[in-house]
Amino acid sequence: MQKYMRWSAVLFVLMLVLAACGPSDTGASPDVAETDAASEPAESEAAGGEDPTAACEADEFGCLEVAEGDAIRIGTALSITGDTSALGLDSQYGAQVAADQKSEDGGLFGREIEFVHEDAGCGDAATGQTAAQALVAEGDLLAVLGTTCSRTAVPAAPVLAQEGIVLISSSNTSPTLTDPENAEYAGEFFMRTAHNDLIQGAAMAAYACEQGFATAATIHDGSTYADNLRAVFEEEFASQCDGEITSQQAVAVGDTEFTGVLAPIADTAPDLLYYPVFHPEGTLITQQAREFPELDDTQLAASDGLLGLQDLIDQAGEAAEGMIASGPACAGDEYDDEFRPAYDELSGEDQPLSVFHCHAYDAVNMMIAAAEEVGIEGDDGTLYIPRQAFRDAMLATSGFEGLTGSLTCDEFGDCADPAITVSRIVDGAFEVIWPE
Repeated sequence: MQKYMRWSAVLFVLMLVLAACGPSDTGASPDVAETDAASEPAESEAAGGEDPTAACEADEFGCLEVAEGDAIRIGTALSITGDTSALGLDSQYGAQVAADQKSEDGGLFGREIEFVHEDAGCGDAATGQTAAQALVAEGDLLAVLGTTCSRTAVPAAPVLAQEGIVLISSSNTSPTLTDPENAEYAGEFFMRTAHNDLIQGAAMAAYACEQGFATAATIHDGSTYADNLRAVFEEEFASQCDGEITSQQAVAVGDTEFTGVLAPIADTAPDLLYYPVFHPEGTLITQQAREFPELDDTQLAASDGLLGLQDLIDQAGEAAEGMIASGPACAGDEYDDEFRPAYDELSGEDQPLSVFHCHAYDAVNMMIAAAEEVGIEGDDGTLYIPRQAFRDAMLATSGFEGLTGSLTCDEFGDCADPAITVSRIVDGAFEVIWPE
């Protein structure tokens, strides 16, 4: 885009020179608009030769314009109230750490970064669309971090894409969101720093096979996230170690009584029971599964929807001891020495609320890097960020060193450097047990 505008400026000057040197009585070509371009004042150009007006007119979605002295605003569409609030607040705090660090380092184009928070929930997919509509109404957002749950991304992403606003998620993991052949494909303005559950499902299956488990049962809640993750696990469990799925059960979000689905599972006494769902349903399944003697030797297994969740440990108590959960991890000196102290101060807790805070941190830093690449400062101090160019710069991310690893985006928006671990609850705390 920048090279194009520079060559456009050179071509314009050459045309003026040729017009001045040529005969004055040739008349105007019928294919040329009869405007006196030479008499019009030249557009103001920003530092570096960029013409912000021309760049914004050339961009399909125009520009985000931020007046001198105003903050650059980022939207969030996360689950920040209710039973799944720990997941959304965890990402919110991670994002805030990134913004605070950038502000301390002089800001983005010398400007502060502020957030506009909307509650996108998790239980009802429609809340994702509502949150997206509210953020679009704000009108001047750089991008949106969200959603927390995959099901809410499906209706939210098209609302933002219509306005050329990038939606990048720290925790949407459903494979369908970045699969253009699927009806739930989130589109060209969606991307994620979270892993794709094609990887997480395969990792849990690999762990089960390594443990010598021959049989497994599954429970899902009908959500995009749970149903896809369950399906990947089942396929991989069968292919990696010829494992047998003894029972497949489904529940609904909001259910509290699960003996009806646990009874047929108990009849098969599987080696492992895999339920990639959220709190509180997952917590209640954990408690009620322990009421069946036939499941005493069954390994209870969840996913990142419950991994690290203190509510699970507090409410399930002894029933949660020994259960496992898969999910991502972040570590390293920067995480321990810089990120965690800042996160803990924001959250008021001495441990993370969930496991996607590093992914949110990386997502905001990717936004910052893309904005710095394509942003243009006008002579009057206004900042212009062409929206399509910003999206293209985000998608072109390659070898970006973050807390979650080295991130490189593919053409469909998968940007993660996925490293899945399995943790076990031991003495009321999650401990990583795999890979060794």
